[in-house]
Amino acid sequence: MSTITSAIKAFVADENGVTAIEYGLIAALIGVAVAATAGTIGTDIKTAFNYIANKLPDTIAE
Repeated sequence: MSTITSAIKAFVADENGVTAIEYGLIAALIGVAVAATAGTIGTDIKTAFNYIANKLPDTIAE
């Protein structure tokens, strides 16, 4: 009975798994933030390039 009790106490005291899960959640949140930011920045860059393209003359020197 003593070994079962000490095994349960050791399992409860072990925080390695919890730390790994926390790091995984942090990495996932950072990934979501990067993806959302990249989408917004990509749209802004596309708008800027379209604006510049519309201001350029339509004729191309041949």
